[in-house]
Amino acid sequence: VQLQAYGGGLVQAGGSLRLSCAASGRSFSSSAMGWFRQVPEKERELVAVISMSGATTYFADSVRGRFTISRDIAKNTVYLQMNSLKPEDTAVYYCAAGRFSLREIGYEYWGQGTQVTVSS
Repeated sequence: VQLQAYGGGLVQAGGSLRLSCAASGRSFSSSAMGWFRQVPEKERELVAVISMSGATTYFADSVRGRFTISRDIAKNTVYLQMNSLKPEDTAVYYCAAGRFSLREIGYEYWGQGTQVTVSS
């Protein structure tokens, strides 16, 4: 599976962005998809996960209620809708494919990352 994340950018606090992750390869529909984020000098952290079917999702406490994750099997794409953005959401966001896991080790494939910057 090859992953291409895009949709990042600069937004004011309180605004919204939608990240997309386009996947190629036959394994997309059989993979759970996760979004992670990382700021300089900190470890990458899990943001959200969606199961193969899309029926099960998980969100980090810091984004629950503000972010949603969804996937379009026909388009081989997973989305991260980010609302009510805060400056602390500023990070490079990565999408990943693998098994449903709250840890990086559960994901075999990674996208290149897209920068999200939230100004106060």
